[in-house]
Amino acid sequence: MVKKKFKIVGMHCTSCALLIDGDLEDLEGVTFSATSYARQETIVEFDESKVTHEKILEIIKKNGYDAEVTS
Repeated sequence: MVKKKFKIVGMHCTSCALLIDGDLEDLEGVTFSATSYARQETIVEFDESKVTHEKILEIIKKNGYDAEVTS
C-alpha cells in the first residue's frame, strides 16, 4: 500500500470533495480517500498493483477538476 497526496484545483464546496471521495473509493485497490475542500487536496491510500496514480488523476479530472500528485 502507498499513500499519495494530490493537489486539486476547481473544487467549489464540500460536496465536490465528497463526490471525489466516493468515486475514488469505488476504484478497486483504493482503501482510503480523504479529500479536503479547504486544503484543495486529497490523500489516497491504494494498492499500486491494482490501481495507478494516473488512474486516480483520471477519475479526479473526469469529475471536472484539475489535479496533480504532490507527494
